[in-house]
Amino acid sequence: MEPRNSDGGVDRPRSAVGKQTGRVIVIGPYLRTRRGDPDAREDSSAIRGSEARLEEAAGLARAIDLTVAEALIAPVSQIRPATYLGKGKVEEITGLVAGHEAELVIMDCALSPIQQRNLEKAWHTKVLDRTGLILEIFGRRAKTKEGTLQVELAHLNYQRSRLVRSWTHLERQRGGFGFMGGPGETQIEADRRLIGDRITRLEQELKKVQATRRLHRAGRQRVPYRVVALVGYTNAGKSTLFNRLTRAEVQAADMLFATLDPTLRALTLPHGGKAMLSDTVGFISNLPTQLVAAFRATLEEVLEADVILHVRDISHEDSEAQEQDVEAVLRQLGINTDGGQRILEVWNKIDRLSPEERENVVNIAARRSPERPCFLVSAETGEGIDGLLAAIEERLAATRTTLHLSIDAADGAGVSWLHRNSEVLGKNLQDGRYEMTVRVDETKRDLVINRFDAVPHAP
Repeated sequence: MEPRNSDGGVDRPRSAVGKQTGRVIVIGPYLRTRRGDPDAREDSSAIRGSEARLEEAAGLARAIDLTVAEALIAPVSQIRPATYLGKGKVEEITGLVAGHEAELVIMDCALSPIQQRNLEKAWHTKVLDRTGLILEIFGRRAKTKEGTLQVELAHLNYQRSRLVRSWTHLERQRGGFGFMGGPGETQIEADRRLIGDRITRLEQELKKVQATRRLHRAGRQRVPYRVVALVGYTNAGKSTLFNRLTRAEVQAADMLFATLDPTLRALTLPHGGKAMLSDTVGFISNLPTQLVAAFRATLEEVLEADVILHVRDISHEDSEAQEQDVEAVLRQLGINTDGGQRILEVWNKIDRLSPEERENVVNIAARRSPERPCFLVSAETGEGIDGLLAAIEERLAATRTTLHLSIDAADGAGVSWLHRNSEVLGKNLQDGRYEMTVRVDETKRDLVINRFDAVPHAP
């Protein structure tokens, strides 16, 4: 049984904003950090400017076609349990809401259900926090069945905690599951139970998705195809780079979260080898834990990748803070970001740098440790792409062995087996025998040597 709206119809989680393009006010309630605070050094927000954080929040609002009437910073020295902001600031914003006739106030922070309820009562309008706003965007962007399931699961887990205490004041005529609406008062307890049932079904469906992905990965390993995954902050240019590397036509736009659903395409390496390139959802600071959990099935492509390309918008003023945010999510997924041969940093959008900025970035890159190299590219113009592809090929080959084989041309089964289980770099027919050069994983090295009397290639 599905949740029902005030008219008795089935209600599914839907966009909070719908097709509205009403006026909104964006508030940046940022905590003042004290000098010498050891926790501040661990938080990327400590090195990210308040103006940049506010502009990002406004960009998130614009990403779902909202009109930002005003965006302002509201410094917070201490979080108030009831309203997050101090009483004076709440009253000040009440006047702004009335003056702009705003339909929505976006708070760039995580609000408790009680804080959200009290602010809505004070401002007489809907209030959305950062988690709700990001969920709203994801709901707009999801196109595939898997993406829709993941967004709905995150949406319902977020919403379930807010049914009883935060929305009881809303009018029944605003029934529904959108953030801009809310359930009717008499439906709350029933909806809470029905949401729990729906979450259970979604989790079961996502387990099937995970099983399907595991089968697909097993199939690629048999072929075998190595996997290269793109990760990075939202709007770092991952999809543009994806299109440049694979000649695909994935949507690439100058907006936050232009890509949500994962995409896999074949990547041709300089010497003709093949790999699979995966484009994933962009990360962002304070990424809601509900989304990390819900999108774990998608992010498993990153976990299983042979090489991870961390794409950075090196022209962005907060590039270093964005780097920390991405690495924090990767660590949350269990990926070691402290060195190793698996992660390559790609400093994108160098075409947007001035000559002076470009020279500075080149000098910084030259001083990088060989264990953490970076590659300066422009996905837009193609500059630096050849060097990046060569590095990807080198990393993929680092854990593989190149072998020379001489096989009787009549051994069709053996030749076919090699094509399925290795990367064939060369094959020539001479005097009734195939002279072949193949590259294999370490797990299959001894098997190939024993079966075909192969000779390892001298480095």
